[in-house]
Amino acid sequence: MNIPWRQTLPAIGLPPLLLVLGCLACGLLAWRGRRGAGLLGALCAGVLLLLATPALSGLLRWTLEREVARPPAATAGATAGATAGAIIILGAEVTHGPQGAMVGMLTLERLRGGAALHRRTGLPILVTGGVLAPGDPPLAQLMAQSLAEDFATPARWVEARAMNTAQNARWSAELLGAEGITSALVVSHAWHLPRAMDAFAGGALTVTPAPLHIHRVSLSRLADWLPRPDHLAESWYALREWAGRVVHVVER
Repeated sequence: MNIPWRQTLPAIGLPPLLLVLGCLACGLLAWRGRRGAGLLGALCAGVLLLLATPALSGLLRWTLEREVARPPAATAGATAGATAGAIIILGAEVTHGPQGAMVGMLTLERLRGGAALHRRTGLPILVTGGVLAPGDPPLAQLMAQSLAEDFATPARWVEARAMNTAQNARWSAELLGAEGITSALVVSHAWHLPRAMDAFAGGALTVTPAPLHIHRVSLSRLADWLPRPDHLAESWYALREWAGRVVHVVER
């Protein structure tokens, strides 16, 4: 069996699953009479609850988003369009419906942002993303289809090989470089763009981040400290991004 380790390791090695496994292990040790196991299990459960709060998930997201300035295109689309030669939209995930594979919610948000940026600047669009699961078409192909059908916006380039952010950067730069384009705007979620900028750094293509959804962090309301499952997912995304950045530094 071919195990997709790039997808499996973050799921196992990061919260919430890591903390859930910790709670289970501590419960078993406590049942066997190991002193201190119950306290450690309670600590794992407490951290799990904190990661599900808007306050902590927002702080984790902020550590990434603060690195990404608001894009020039958000305030002066014509100026940004004059200095860049293309728009790169980074793929995220695939979901499945009655008609088969289709772009997931995160990818759809990036496509919507990229289409809006295209309308402001007139820049051509490159979509990037390879096959994420056996039997599925390349994500970039689904992205190009969604751009055309949902936003009446064409994709000029379809980079359908990349399996991760580093490959997104490498092969997007190759495609654009072959046509003499040396600068581009990169569309993705604000929490993902710092890692994407790391991947593009040092290459021949000069990129400017065009982030989606820069959030405001709030810590003062009671609701900020009430756990919610959607904020647990946000914490996981932020922790995965930091883990990916650490791996990128180690591999360089």
